[in-house]
Amino acid sequence: MLSLKQEKEKLLRSAYFPVLFLICIWTLHLLKALSLLDIDNYGVFPRTLLGLRGIFFTPLIHADFGHLFNNSVPLLILGSGLFYFYPGLAPRVVLWMWIMSGLGIWLIGREAYHIGASGLVYGLAAFLFFSGIFRNIIRLIAMALLVIFLYGSLIWGVFPIQWDISWEGHLFGGVTGAFLAFYYLKEGPQPERPAWMDEPEEENTDENSSPEDEYWKIDKNPD
Repeated sequence: MLSLKQEKEKLLRSAYFPVLFLICIWTLHLLKALSLLDIDNYGVFPRTLLGLRGIFFTPLIHADFGHLFNNSVPLLILGSGLFYFYPGLAPRVVLWMWIMSGLGIWLIGREAYHIGASGLVYGLAAFLFFSGIFRNIIRLIAMALLVIFLYGSLIWGVFPIQWDISWEGHLFGGVTGAFLAFYYLKEGPQPERPAWMDEPEEENTDENSSPEDEYWKIDKNPD
């Protein structure tokens, strides 16, 4: 059981990388807004060789400040949750979400530049939700319920309802997050074993055994 001070330190550590990522994407967008960078064409453009580079750059690029802000808040909350509960898994989970959501867009996306970190947002939400349910740990289930409470409406983003948003990125981000929650089920926090499972078994003694029976258990050839 961690002390209050240790919990605070762990929470601050878990927010380190999400905050660093936010500083990066906000800096890039400010440079873009000041016309010092032209990076929109570095997004994913489906089924073109040049569009493959967007797999690496898409989460760093946003259309406007509204788009950037809408992604920043869930990235901070969900990203901190990931690094808090799954510190050993978090880097691998983020890397696979980053790659797979971009690759999914490249494979089935509409012919346009797809930009934004929404795929990561959907991946984080799906991973935290399904991982909490699969692991059956109270604090992780509580986190899953919090994700539903805060971001349950995200589910509509995986359908082609609004054609000015990349629902393809949302879909593949969510699918990747759910898959990774299952794939890494044996790593990270595990349900605690009931105390009775760790108790040593008592030796079975036969109440009806006779002295003759005990005799045959004696080692007749000791070293």
